[in-house]
Amino acid sequence: MSRPFLTAVWRDLLFANYEADPALVQRYVPRGTQLDLLDGRALVSMVGFRFLDTRILGVPVPWHRDFDEVNLRAYVRRKVDGRWWRGVVFVRELVPRPAIAWTALLAYNEPYRAVRMRHRIAMTPSGGSLQYEWRQAGAWQSLAATVEGQSAPIDPDGPTGFITEHYLGYTPQRSGRTVEYRVSHERWRVWERARVDFRCDVAAVYGTEWVEALQGTPWSAFVCDGAPVAISFPRQLPS
Repeated sequence: MSRPFLTAVWRDLLFANYEADPALVQRYVPRGTQLDLLDGRALVSMVGFRFLDTRILGVPVPWHRDFDEVNLRAYVRRKVDGRWWRGVVFVRELVPRPAIAWTALLAYNEPYRAVRMRHRIAMTPSGGSLQYEWRQAGAWQSLAATVEGQSAPIDPDGPTGFITEHYLGYTPQRSGRTVEYRVSHERWRVWERARVDFRCDVAAVYGTEWVEALQGTPWSAFVCDGAPVAISFPRQLPS
């Protein structure tokens, strides 16, 4: 990546992963990619994390350097020269400031929405708790978890590696084409087996079609420490 569009530090990442109907997830798969399955499962993830020291083209934007994000994402892949490249596609991304949502919409056409947000984080090397909250549909919604013990390196070949080792983003455009961008960061450390508390009016926030997938106990859940990231300029895939 010669010159990234955006750099930041991602910290305190909470993943709650759910198994969804592949036919539902397929609706969000951009042209030029296909659904990426784990042992036949179509997984989607609720992810909460912090953006810190955010810079666009190397320049910090006043009052927009540190903020929270909560997103719902799915997993896709694309074949290039006989090799599979793995990425993510977003159903909805929540941030606390309209300017952040506008920038992402203009640059990438990402499905961002600006809402009131807050967090509570009490993490140590031996575990702790974290909670991300957002206000929508007239009420506070939340994604929270607790973890215990020491973090460990992520196994890139295991289920947690499948979820975290997707370094490309894909976004459908109004023209019907797809843009691709790269997200670069060092491999995170992880606290496995997080105990998750997800309180959300799913129908109001994400649509009635997601209620069945996002109710009940997650298929898996974990917390990652995070690292500096660099996000490339978007490029349009060949038609």
